[in-house]
Amino acid sequence: MESVKRLSSDWRYPTTLLCVYGFFSTVKPLEPFLIPFLTGPDKNLTTEQVNNQIFPVWTYSYLSVLVPVFLLTDWLRYKPVVVFQCVMLFITTALLRWTESVPAMQAMQFCYGVVTASDVAYFSYIYSVVDLKRYRKATSYSRSVQLLGYTVGSVLGQLLVSFNLMSYNNILVFTLVLTAIALVASCLLPMPQRSMFFHRKHSGQRASEEGAKRHRGGSEEEEHDSQTSNTSLGDRGDKKEQGVKEDEDSEEIKGAASCSQVVLQLWRDFRQCYSSRQLLYWSVWWAMATCGYNQTVNYVQVLWEHVQPSQNFSIYNGGVEAASNLLSAATAYGIGFTEVRWEQWGELALGGFSGLGAAALFLMTFTGNIWVCYTTYTIFKCLYMLLITIAMYQIAADLSMERYALVFGANNFGALLLQTIITSVVVDSGALGLPIIPQFIIYASYFSVISVVFLLRGIFSVCKAQRIKKEQSSLNGKQSEICEEHKF
Repeated sequence: MESVKRLSSDWRYPTTLLCVYGFFSTVKPLEPFLIPFLTGPDKNLTTEQVNNQIFPVWTYSYLSVLVPVFLLTDWLRYKPVVVFQCVMLFITTALLRWTESVPAMQAMQFCYGVVTASDVAYFSYIYSVVDLKRYRKATSYSRSVQLLGYTVGSVLGQLLVSFNLMSYNNILVFTLVLTAIALVASCLLPMPQRSMFFHRKHSGQRASEEGAKRHRGGSEEEEHDSQTSNTSLGDRGDKKEQGVKEDEDSEEIKGAASCSQVVLQLWRDFRQCYSSRQLLYWSVWWAMATCGYNQTVNYVQVLWEHVQPSQNFSIYNGGVEAASNLLSAATAYGIGFTEVRWEQWGELALGGFSGLGAAALFLMTFTGNIWVCYTTYTIFKCLYMLLITIAMYQIAADLSMERYALVFGANNFGALLLQTIITSVVVDSGALGLPIIPQFIIYASYFSVISVVFLLRGIFSVCKAQRIKKEQSSLNGKQSEICEEHKF
């Protein structure tokens, strides 16, 4: 029993279980072939139904549950939401397998929106069960294994479809088995005793002893020692037990009032974080670019079907997704080895690379060659991953873990709000309900606007920095001349 307790208390145990969960929950062999599956003989839906009636539901669902899920995740201390996410993923796959009508597919998309919103639990859980010094390593493992899962799922799907080893329906049954494994792993995860906002009081019990010392530390112990220096050992123990009880009672009182306190503290942190202009500019790009990226990725399979409807090029979708994931990961990884002053040149890079992304989207939209379409999609995805990595690093550089989580959530919410507006106006059949080519023209133009705005802002920032540098150098020169005159 001691060895089991020792194993479960070690940081490797929850990290390994979370990685097992992250891998098996992201292996989705059918995902690159979702459009051919929905529009094929299995579901017999039209492209217009999928594009204008079914897919928009995911965006609306994601937006409607994001904030409640964010708060519940922290209040429930992550694990229940991780388990709930896996259950919803199982329901999503089951609906996709055994239902056929448009309303059923819309329900499937709603469930998948809840799954996506619950990702915050997966990415936050690890910080509540490992020490601060293990954060970087645990984060690296949990994020890398998700990318590995997506890549393995794409490659596996490509092999199963190319060699006719499984039908689409059997692939979904296989996915349900993988999701069941992920569900078992999520149930075995240890329950955290603390969280970033609602249960911050417990942070000293696991991550470090400093938190506990701040709450009931050295000053209380010194006072206790001075008061009990002439008492017996038994009296000292009684007082110590009474002190612990008082601390527990005060924790319960604080816990009961913590909801309003947390919301108030979140608002204060939000205002203070976004009072920084630099952080605000990076966050604006994050929200705008993530919105455009999500729209592109969500509807790109519809575009591929439109480019070559008469040829069965959809069998290569899995290979394209796998290649784009690996190249995007390599791009994001490589940016860590570059020696660039992103605080000075970052906005210029955002504008320039966003312009390249817009050019890739325009080429993808107007080309009649599916291979050019695949290539430009991969380039676009790599450019986004490159820039979002830089943005994440720049934003996180001067923030605590709690404030970074808040900014991360706020930026994603902003992106989702923009995405909902675009979807409701451009895509939804209740509004314009545009075909896929006009949609992608709008997405490419959207990135062009982002490029122009941040290029102008970047040029202004660089010119301002150069002017300040010249003024500083001239001022230093004058001061040195004055010093030389005083010498003589």
